[in-house]
Order: sequence, then C-alpha cells, then structure tokens
Amino acid sequence: MAVDELQAIIQRCQVLEETDFKGEDFDLFQVAGQKCLEDGYAAQLLEVIQNEKNKVIVKNMGWNLISPLVRCIFMYKQEDDKREHCLKILDQLAQLCNPKELFLGLLEQIEQTSGEQACQIVMLLLQPLQTVLLKLQNKKAYSVGLSLAMIMNQLTPLPVPYTKQQIQEDKLGLCQCCNAVVDFAKPFVNEVVKNMEKSSEYNDMELKEELLKFCMKSLKYPLLIAQLEQLEGIEEHPFRHFATEIISILWNIGELMPLVFLHRKGKSPHWENQEFADIERKNSADSLACLSYLMFVQHFGIDCFPVVFSPSYLLQCNMMHIEVLLKRTEESMLSKGLDLFESCLLRMEDNSLLHQYLEFRDFINVPQDLVKVMTLCPIEHLRKKSLNILQLFIDKFDAEGKYTLFRCLLKTSNHAGVEGYIIKNIKDQVHLSLTKACDNIWFTGHHLISLLDLVLSLPEGAETDLLQNSDRIMASLNLLRYLVIKDCESDNQTGVWTTLAKIEQSFLKPLHVGLNMSKAHYEAEIKNKKENRREAHSSNTICSVTVSGEKMPAMTTEMQLQVLHSALFTFDLIESVLARVEELIEVKIKAVMDEN
Repeated sequence: MAVDELQAIIQRCQVLEETDFKGEDFDLFQVAGQKCLEDGYAAQLLEVIQNEKNKVIVKNMGWNLISPLVRCIFMYKQEDDKREHCLKILDQLAQLCNPKELFLGLLEQIEQTSGEQACQIVMLLLQPLQTVLLKLQNKKAYSVGLSLAMIMNQLTPLPVPYTKQQIQEDKLGLCQCCNAVVDFAKPFVNEVVKNMEKSSEYNDMELKEELLKFCMKSLKYPLLIAQLEQLEGIEEHPFRHFATEIISILWNIGELMPLVFLHRKGKSPHWENQEFADIERKNSADSLACLSYLMFVQHFGIDCFPVVFSPSYLLQCNMMHIEVLLKRTEESMLSKGLDLFESCLLRMEDNSLLHQYLEFRDFINVPQDLVKVMTLCPIEHLRKKSLNILQLFIDKFDAEGKYTLFRCLLKTSNHAGVEGYIIKNIKDQVHLSLTKACDNIWFTGHHLISLLDLVLSLPEGAETDLLQNSDRIMASLNLLRYLVIKDCESDNQTGVWTTLAKIEQSFLKPLHVGLNMSKAHYEAEIKNKKENRREAHSSNTICSVTVSGEKMPAMTTEMQLQVLHSALFTFDLIESVLARVEELIEVKIKAVMDEN
C-alpha cells in the first residue's frame, strides 16, 4: 500500500537530524507521496503533512510533491473531496516548506505549463507562490521579478479575447488570470509604497524596477491587443479593470508621470547583440504607446494628470506613440493609434497649430503613415476614419503649416486619390484667401505659383496613365477652373495669369495629347474585343486578372467591355472639363483685349 510505504519512510526520517537526510530519502518520499496522490489517498497524505512530528521532514522534502500534486488537482473534478484534500496539501506546503526550495518548485511548474491549461495552472499556483515570496529574505526583488516575468511569458502566447462574446466566455481564462496576477503583485506594491513613505530618498530600487517591468509587459500584452471600449451587457469589463490596476500600480510606485512625459524606460539591460536591443526598444515603444492611449483616450488615471499642458504640447508628446501604432497592421493597434491621434486633435482649435511643429520628424511621418492606412488598410471603417483624421490634422495648422503639409503630401503620397484630395484642400484655402478681408500670402502670389508647379503637371508628360491619375487630374482642372473664374487678370491676386503660358505648355497641351492617345488605345481595345467575341464560340470567354499579386475573379468578355467603356467615359469627363477651362481662359483674355 502506498500509505504504508510513506509511513515507513516517515518513521525512518523522524529519528534523523535534518542534516542527515540523504538524496535517497528525498527520492523515496517523493515516490511514496506521488503514489498516495495517484492512488486516491490524498486525505491520508494530508494527515501526514499536518502532523507536527513531521514538520522538519515536510520542510525539507515537501516541495518535491508539487508536480504530482498539480497533476492530481486537475485530474479530479471540482466537487471531488480528493481535489479539496489536494488543495489543502498545497496550502500546507506553502506554509511549511523551505521557501527557497518551494519557490523553485512552483516556478518550475509554471515554466512547464503551456496551451489551454496555462491560465488554470498559473491561477492555482499564484497564492502559494505569493506566500513563499513574502517569506523570502534574500533576493526577494529578483524572485518577484522572475515570477512575474515567468507568468507573463506563459500567458503571452495565448489569444486575447476581443469580441464581446469572447470576453464573456473567457474560454482559456485569460481575463480572470490577468486580474489574479495583479492581486498577486499587490503586497509587493504596498511594500514599495511603505518604503517610499518612510524615506523621501528611497534607495532600494530593485523591487520597484521589477514591478515597473511587469507593468510595461502588461501594457504590451494583453492591453495593447485588447478591446478596451466599454461594452454593453458587460458590467465590469475585465481588461478595463486590469488597465485600471496597472495604472494604479504605476501611480503608486511614482512612475506614471515619468513614463508619460519623460518616456522613462527603466533600467533596460545592456544588450551586446543589436537584435536584442532593437526588440527591447520596440517592446518599450509599444508599451508607452498603449499607456498614452489608456490615459488620453480611455482616461484611466486622468485624475492624477496635471491640467497645465497646452493641447499642442500634448499632441507633440503623443506623436511618437501615434507613429508607433499607425505602423502596425493589426486592427486593435491601428484603431488605438487613430483614436489617440483624434483625441489629441479634438482638444485643439482650428488654425492654432504653429507651422514650426512640422520641423519635428514625427509631424511629417505621422500624416504619411495615415495616408498608408487610407490607401492600403483592408478594413473599411479604419480607412474612412483615417481620412477624417487627416482632414482634422490639416485644419489645426496655421496657413504656413497647411502650405508646408500640402507640399509634403503631394511629393510623398504616390496615390492619385490622396493627391486629388490635397488639391481640393488647396482650392478651399485659395477660396478663403480670396474671400477673407485679411490677405493670406501662402495661398496667393508667388507661394501659390510654387504650389501650382506641383499641382498642374503630369508625372510623365503626355505618356502619363490618365486613368490611374484621373482623380488628381480632375482635381487639378477644377482648381485651375476656379482660379480662372475667381481671379480677374487685372487683379491677378493668385498669380495664375502671370504663369498661364507655362501652365498651358506643361499641363494643358500634354493633357490634350495624352487624352487623344488614351482614347485611341481604348477604342482600339473595344474594337478588338468585339471582333474576338464574334469569332469566339461563346461570349463567355474568361479572362483572368491579377491585382497586387492576388488573382481576381475571372472576367467575361462582356465585363471587360464594361471596364473599357468606363475608362472612355472617364476620359470624356476629363476632356469636357479641360475644354471648359480653355474656353474660360479664352473668354477672359478676349475680354481684357477688348477692354484695352
């Protein structure tokens, strides 16, 4: 019997001094204890452990039972008495065993866990692990840090519940586990706080640094990935609660404001390997970006925030975080970046952001990243939101800032739709300059002429792909039409009449030639398709089309013809606006000549 074997080992060890225990005794105790657990004698094993006479034996050998104990706990059902006995044994071991040995035993169990049971095993071992850590005298900070790092490493591979249903189900127990880990850390946070209260010059930074590392890891996972909006039907959102607790820890240990404003990253290890150093820097950037989102969008910890900073300074502080988030492709991170950018911009008044801010690298990089989201992101609502935020960003700058931003985006966007949108904005600014009493030098005169050199041009002259650039060309023609109508040649406020000959040479004439070439090419294609259709056995001849490396649904000849006719319609539209512009120019010039 397993119990008899255990009793025999216990009786032999009871008469020995602690120093006389041999390796063989440890092995026999572990085997007999494990057999008791596996054979269903957990109650008898509990009695042995609770017996005061066996205190020294349990202190030295008890930690060996952790592994079989954890296995048996998960083997029994919740309501089983044997499971309850196993849990009591675990509690007793936490109280009686050598803290150092038990600490290593518990950590080994956490390290070995993976997959679907990870959260359950971590939650099971948190209480005994906390009990042991509170008993440790030497290397306590290091042990706390090691425990928290090990726990987070085991949780990180797990998928973060994102939808309302996933959060409510919490299939793997991640939501519950994250909040249990925060409770596990609280006694150590309180210890740091007490030490800080005792002395204003708190020198024992090790435990504080370990807690800071834990918070930084928690900001990256799960909070950066998690859905943090308040969800209807969920009274207490587990990740919102977790975020509140993390912010609270940072505030209590005096690290919240330094992280937000000084971008303090703690004592990062010095990596000789550059790849490791880059990973550390990226992780830190992700965590700080998430922290800013929590504070400025979700308003966690906002009560601690000093209300003395200007909206433009807050935008400046957050631009590096916005850039980090907008470079990501995951929906949860992209949406956080857009929300943070929008939140910062909505605090500002229109035309209040000084053009000097564009001297900061982030203020140039972020709108370029925003353009990439607008044009490349597969998620429609994020594309639409990024367009609205770009307009918001434009609106906040003073006139010189708008002018500089327009030049930058026209040169860097490489997307006809975006260029067309910027040109429309230029037209709006010119309109304001011509209709307002105050003179705006940035959208009239030589500054505007310099901008028109970028706008009223074809990238490859007459050979430019007019279909691909149709949005830009239509916006350019509409701007030119507006300038010709609104600005009299005698006033020439915009300077367009001075540079008209150049515009005709570099834009209007090549556009005429390009239109003639394009129309002739597409008309010939339509003729060929119609002839091929007559010759083919069926009008449903299939054509495959590849876009960006992806094969699109097959096109019949009829569908191809529709596309070609649509292209011709676009060319007719451009041609009609071009003709109207040239007619307006001719009428205006003739009127001036008649007047003279």
